[in-house]
Amino acid sequence: MTTTASRPARTLTGRLDPRLLAALGSFCIALSSVFIKISHTSGSTSAFWRCLLALPVLLLLARRERRQAGPAPRRRVLLPLLAGTGLGLDFVLWGEAIPRVGAGIATVLLAVQVVIVPLLAFAFLAERPSKRFLAAAPVLAGGIVLAGGFAGTGSFGPDPVTGAVAALLAGAGYAGYLFLIRLTGGTGSQAHSLVLATVSAGAVAVVLGLPTGTLDLTPGWPAFGWLAALAGIGQLAGWLLISAALPRMSATTGATLMLLQPVGAVLLGIVLLGETPGWAQLAGCAGVVAAVCFAGGGRSAREGRPG
Repeated sequence: MTTTASRPARTLTGRLDPRLLAALGSFCIALSSVFIKISHTSGSTSAFWRCLLALPVLLLLARRERRQAGPAPRRRVLLPLLAGTGLGLDFVLWGEAIPRVGAGIATVLLAVQVVIVPLLAFAFLAERPSKRFLAAAPVLAGGIVLAGGFAGTGSFGPDPVTGAVAALLAGAGYAGYLFLIRLTGGTGSQAHSLVLATVSAGAVAVVLGLPTGTLDLTPGWPAFGWLAALAGIGQLAGWLLISAALPRMSATTGATLMLLQPVGAVLLGIVLLGETPGWAQLAGCAGVVAAVCFAGGGRSAREGRPG
């Protein structure tokens, strides 16, 4: 997701290789799952605080963007708010999946959005799926079955199946976010849309967290520090680095480098968190990554996850 408001970031990073910037951005986003797991907070809590802490910076970027592009049309208000509900579900459910199935596997399973977004476009916009998508979809589905432990093989995590289901539903929520954000159309309003979506996502965390008693408004300093790192590094830094990199690369190169997010999350989970996915799960992860790489080879790489 790029924005004219990120031009200062592009100025500062303009002399660096965009592939390096994209790799660093993907690494920052991959750290998100690590921060969430170490914080030991619920999905609603991590979603609420990451939105709240990121909002001041996003508002500054949106203000700069508004000066350059002018007020946004009404459709660029309603649709981002609606899209944010999908993003909120993504944040909350992903946060619940991570402690159950592991940071790496939960991140890989989010790739289900690669299947859902084209299906939404076909159902509502009559866009026919590409041949690459049709060829990759069965491999992606098989990889998800193995990675999520649905095949009955040994799986990592205290509740891997529930965690895998939560991660898949999170991917569905993110797919809805991508689809609705795409409908806003136009350029020069990305930061504005992200502010509205972030507010809406935070509201979803409150709506889901308060009735269930899972939203912690006073998580304590250790947890709060990790949540601040989640917002600052996993969300803002990752988004800004990738925003500065993608316009300077081909779509294929960008899409390939974006795969460092799930791969990095798996490796970070193993190295930093001591996660030990089974061989079947690792094979499933490899299948998911390969399918996404193949399907994304003919698509624009500008639909990067904001972390």
